[in-house]
Amino acid sequence: MHEDDFELELNYLSKIEGHADLLVSVRKNKVVDAKLKIYESKRFFTQAIRGTNFALVPQMVSRICGTCSTAHLCCATEAVEEAIGLQPSEQTILLRKLAMYAAFIRDHAMHLYFFVLPDFFGKDSVLDFQGAEQQWLKDGFKVKGVGNKYAKWIGGRAIHPPYLQVGGIAKVPKKEEAKAMAAELRGIRPAVLKLIDYFYKDKHSFTRTTHFACVINKDFSYCGDEIIFSDGRRVVEEEYFDHLQRVIVPYSTSTGYQLEGSAFMVGALARMNLNRGSLHRDTRKDVSKWLKAFPTKNIFRNNLAQAIEILHAIDASVEALETMDFKQEPVKEHKAKAGIGVAAIEAPRGTLYYMVDVGADGLVRDGNLVIPTQQNQVNMEKDMKTLVQSNIRSEKHEIQHKLEELIRAYDPCMSCASHFLKLKMEEVK
Repeated sequence: MHEDDFELELNYLSKIEGHADLLVSVRKNKVVDAKLKIYESKRFFTQAIRGTNFALVPQMVSRICGTCSTAHLCCATEAVEEAIGLQPSEQTILLRKLAMYAAFIRDHAMHLYFFVLPDFFGKDSVLDFQGAEQQWLKDGFKVKGVGNKYAKWIGGRAIHPPYLQVGGIAKVPKKEEAKAMAAELRGIRPAVLKLIDYFYKDKHSFTRTTHFACVINKDFSYCGDEIIFSDGRRVVEEEYFDHLQRVIVPYSTSTGYQLEGSAFMVGALARMNLNRGSLHRDTRKDVSKWLKAFPTKNIFRNNLAQAIEILHAIDASVEALETMDFKQEPVKEHKAKAGIGVAAIEAPRGTLYYMVDVGADGLVRDGNLVIPTQQNQVNMEKDMKTLVQSNIRSEKHEIQHKLEELIRAYDPCMSCASHFLKLKMEEVK
């Protein structure tokens, strides 16, 4: 048994995107503080895009993160096109959706197979899997490999895809290639169903009442014009930022956010809680029993939600690739025009918001980005405090392990979260 007053410090949190520490302070067996310290270097992208030609902005901001590059590129492209009054073709919109589906497959596969499963098998790494456990490793490489191939085929590269441009797609897939890609996606479907079943049966549980938010749409794609909150209210994407309040986190290189003064969560769990009825019909059919787990406040169900999203990305992609006859079309001409464009899309880790202000000369006057992990940061810290308090009589190493598992369930991306911040540093004693 540990003493009544103690500190729990987790340095260099592993199996997450980016770098962070966690410090929890306990006094007289009461948790008094929990600090998630994101210490990635600031990237100053909001300053960097000022004075930049609007057409260059999407590819520039995609460099914020190698993992989430497609989401940043697509969101910035939508915001820029709205600012200059450019309407992309229906085929362009569909191909961008497919690029996002590819990103979801590769990103969720990395998180679930390589970051999360080792915890649940009592291993430090997938490299420690033995015997029958190694099939999970093989499945992970196969699913992520197909996701990478799909992303490269659609966008030209798995990260920072050059084919996705303001006004269109530089290279359109050929019909025979599309059917071959669909066959490969079908080939990983059994492994994904196995993954879904595993996380459905998982007994990990942590619940705390909180709010949820996500983009609402009819096809469970990355895009939509409205944000839905867990109380049922909807706001148009242009008004989303009006409902958010910045929370300065003095010990972190990332700012946090609250939703109308309260902690909230975005991501796969929010999407499954609020928009699961829009999943692809084949997905809904084959995961009907597993969908009964939602809605839920159990943060560990974020893993199950991500696994179901992989299946949806496969099914929605297969239908499009097998039925669409893609035609090469020129990238729409885009001329400079003064305007403000706003976009909100669902990145793998949650709602991503962009505002871009373009001048008549085509140069960006201002911009604003709100990242999913920033929105989750306040909620994560509250969850850390609650988890420690509810396990206060456990041994320190047990509490530390539970904390790591819960943080990984959020699937945070510290690299994206630290993209910019006007921060006043002060010593906290």
